[in-house]
Amino acid sequence: QVQLVESGGGLVQPGGSLRLSCTASGFTFAHYAIGWFRQAPGKEREGVSCIGASNSSTYYADSVKGRFTISRDNAKNTVYLQMNSLKPEDTAVYFCATGWCSKIVVVTTREGDYWGQGTQVTVSS
Repeated sequence: QVQLVESGGGLVQPGGSLRLSCTASGFTFAHYAIGWFRQAPGKEREGVSCIGASNSSTYYADSVKGRFTISRDNAKNTVYLQMNSLKPEDTAVYFCATGWCSKIVVVTTREGDYWGQGTQVTVSS
């Protein structure tokens, strides 16, 4: 059974940090690029970051560049998103998914890609 499970979300004050994890099972994790998306209430889903499968190239949306860092540990079937200097506008549900990285749109998915259930990140004082 294919699963992607996100964890690490929560409530944090502006300027704080969180590390999200996305742990996979049921497929050959190391063969897949993994992306992080977020969706805030009333807003469209946004591709935040992506990490390649083979060479682990990384990609970031302009809104998070310099603050977020994506990494992966294939031995643990896990991708991480380290989020620093968090802002209230980072508040959203964060999802991980298998997908396709690109410099232009950061990450896209197609029919058949796998998604996690999401984890809530709230940045508020």
